[in-house]
Amino acid sequence: MPELPEVEVVRRGLEAHVLGREIAKVDVLHPRSVRRHPAGARDFADLLVNRAFVAARRRGKYLWLPLDDDQHAVVGHLGMSGQLLVQPGAAADEAHLRIRFAFAAGDPELRFVDQRTFGGFAVAPMDAAGVPVPIAHIAADPLDDAFDDARFLEALRRRRTGVKRALLDQSLISGVGNIYADEALWRSRLHYARPTETLRRSEAVRLLSAVREVMAAALDHGGTSFDHLYVNVNGESGYFDRSLDVYGRAGLSCRRCEAPIRRDPFMNRSSFTCPTCQPRPRRARW
Repeated sequence: MPELPEVEVVRRGLEAHVLGREIAKVDVLHPRSVRRHPAGARDFADLLVNRAFVAARRRGKYLWLPLDDDQHAVVGHLGMSGQLLVQPGAAADEAHLRIRFAFAAGDPELRFVDQRTFGGFAVAPMDAAGVPVPIAHIAADPLDDAFDDARFLEALRRRRTGVKRALLDQSLISGVGNIYADEALWRSRLHYARPTETLRRSEAVRLLSAVREVMAAALDHGGTSFDHLYVNVNGESGYFDRSLDVYGRAGLSCRRCEAPIRRDPFMNRSSFTCPTCQPRPRRARW
């Protein structure tokens, strides 16, 4: 599933290609792609014709495109396999094309392609802060100017859970998924099951700094592409997977101490740690 850096790469592509262009037609080719829009596909399309996107924004893994009525936005999530592509109108339809946005000025058009149909979009009202109401409850992400470090650090230490589980809690901090949580924990030398209430402030600060460092590095590489389904708006893959220090490296040598990387099951996923650099705590929280 795309995580914050991958979604940010897509957001930047949308910002470069679709803003300010009047929408001439919207084709919804699969109803699941607008299942979050209660009024259905016809209403979704009708609300967008003759409107224009005026910005491209993101909170965690959610994207939204505010409309020129200053009240509504197209808000969505890429799910497991969603792609937003800018394509010439003459290009052949992709096998899993779900929504097509055609613009009055012509090419390129915007296409939502989603093989597994877990992603989707809706038109939703925005709150006073300009955030779509359906996602206003989600916490700011660590790359957001609105992110409050002090508030996060205090809330983290009050959580009374394992530190990785806290990083994956979208009500506490958004946009941190499994890959980048493991990478940040390795950088900060913390085991994923370390109880949050035992973190010293210096350790929590180091962890937050590591989260930002990992995400910034991933952005520089265009995101992480283990799966050919993650691409930017031009259909290009990211390359951060070649720079991962711990995730997906079970049995390989730790880049710091050369101990073999360990893989553990975690929340129906996997966690990767160095048993030397990230010793398992005596009292663990999962």
